[in-house]
Amino acid sequence: SQHKNQAGKAPEGEKSTDPAKQQEPAMKKKAKGDPKTGQEEESHTCCGCRFPLLVALLQLVLGISITVLGFIMAGISSSLLVRDTPYWAGIIVCVVALVGMVMLCVSYQPEEKTCFQFAIKLVYFLLSTLSLITCVLAVAFVAHHYSQIVQFTCDAVLDSCQCKLETSDPLSRTFVYQDVSDCTSVTGTFSLYLLLQMVLNLITAIVCLLACFVMWKHRYQVFFVGVRLHSLTGTEIQQQKV
Repeated sequence: SQHKNQAGKAPEGEKSTDPAKQQEPAMKKKAKGDPKTGQEEESHTCCGCRFPLLVALLQLVLGISITVLGFIMAGISSSLLVRDTPYWAGIIVCVVALVGMVMLCVSYQPEEKTCFQFAIKLVYFLLSTLSLITCVLAVAFVAHHYSQIVQFTCDAVLDSCQCKLETSDPLSRTFVYQDVSDCTSVTGTFSLYLLLQMVLNLITAIVCLLACFVMWKHRYQVFFVGVRLHSLTGTEIQQQKV
């Protein structure tokens, strides 16, 4: 009978002394999670995974600035090309910012459970990529014109301003700015506007790249990395049991 009592007490001793079995209920409790902690994590995930308001506001402000400055530049001379007055880049950025604002108004559903939410995120990601490419092109066009205008030698002829890169070369190309009474508006004011456009479009390109990264992180890093970490934790628990 004493042997039976000892045999019956042995499993109880194993249960009380086995650290793996003692940690298992604790791990299950952690897996279930405290309701308050779950709500805090859910609210943090909602604010973190949804599109940040700061990026949308930056895109809207920068888009409006680029558009207004582009139209002001276009008013200096009627002969300016569209590529030299990149208001078109600002308009695209404004549209992207409005799409981002609409995305903020959509009720949050984890992992895109609604078709409308998935569609608006996809449209925003594609438009942000398009805005990034457009702003880079605008910077290239404006920088090329700025590199030329700082080397111009200009003369006012009637209601136009005629500029050359090399006055000594008779075959040098002549750039004519129509409806300009004073050449200082070309070599001074317009060159300053070009410099501002380069800075604004470069900042906007960085913001659009940040927006694309946030959307990629939300879709491919937040959810799936969490699942991977959870599976690794489960593997560690099995190793502890062994």
